[in-house]
Amino acid sequence: MTSPAQAPARAAGLAVAFALAIVYVVWGSTYLGIRFALEGGWPPLSAVSGARFLLAGGAMYAFLRWRGVAAPTRAQWKNLLAMGALLLLLGNGCVVLAEQSVSSGLAAVAVASVPLWMGLFGAMFGQKPTRAEWLGIAIGFAGVVWLNAGSSLNASPTGLVLLLVAPLGWAFGSVWSRGRDLPSPFMAAAGQMLCGGAMLLAAGLVRGENPLAAAPTLHGTLALAYLAVFGSVVAFSTYVWLLHHVRPALVSSYAYVNPAIAVALGAWLAGERFSAHDLGAMAVILAGVVIITLARVLRR
Repeated sequence: MTSPAQAPARAAGLAVAFALAIVYVVWGSTYLGIRFALEGGWPPLSAVSGARFLLAGGAMYAFLRWRGVAAPTRAQWKNLLAMGALLLLLGNGCVVLAEQSVSSGLAAVAVASVPLWMGLFGAMFGQKPTRAEWLGIAIGFAGVVWLNAGSSLNASPTGLVLLLVAPLGWAFGSVWSRGRDLPSPFMAAAGQMLCGGAMLLAAGLVRGENPLAAAPTLHGTLALAYLAVFGSVVAFSTYVWLLHHVRPALVSSYAYVNPAIAVALGAWLAGERFSAHDLGAMAVILAGVVIITLARVLRR
């Protein structure tokens, strides 16, 4: 029989498990959601990325201001603009463009290299990796080279380049943002989505995209709504909650769980096929990320 003292701990444990499941499954499924939105007729940058981040960020910003959360200062808006450019314009935008010619599963595997780049950029900013972290970085990058040297990515040179740029932008933005003057976490997320969404929309219009002239299918529209509500608001808010309740090393586990979920969903719901080469490269990349994560746990 559970004692009164054990009940809160169990409830807290269930809450953390549920929150991790949301981040794992929802963020892992966004790659397939992007593919479905693209196949449904929505323009990549102006709608699949730009419009959904603007809507999600605007709704979140309005709600936070209504609850009395302070608006970002002018200096904070500048930092949010830089983060929106790096994480969303380069990070998310390149992934969406790549998925026009690359499977959702391979896109997720390529993005799994983010922790490896973060380790290198961290070293550039004075955060010296341990020997174990360097080992994880070396193994992970061996997997990245393997993935880009013989997989189906070779059939799409543009997709290959985009999937190299995307994790670079996300990783550099994540490392650069540490210690910057930023508002509260939820307001920072809202401001970042507003800034990044506006830049993505502008980039799409420069490319000649016209979201108002699109004739999307119901399937594509539902996918876009899923990305905006669950991918941009629910999962990110859950991620922020986790950062305040568990160790960062546990939260960062999404980096090696999401690709496996994305590959499984792509094969199940979209009929995507992956060669032994692709799966082997994914295993090596994820092994490197796991080593980095464990090294950071032991370092604390």
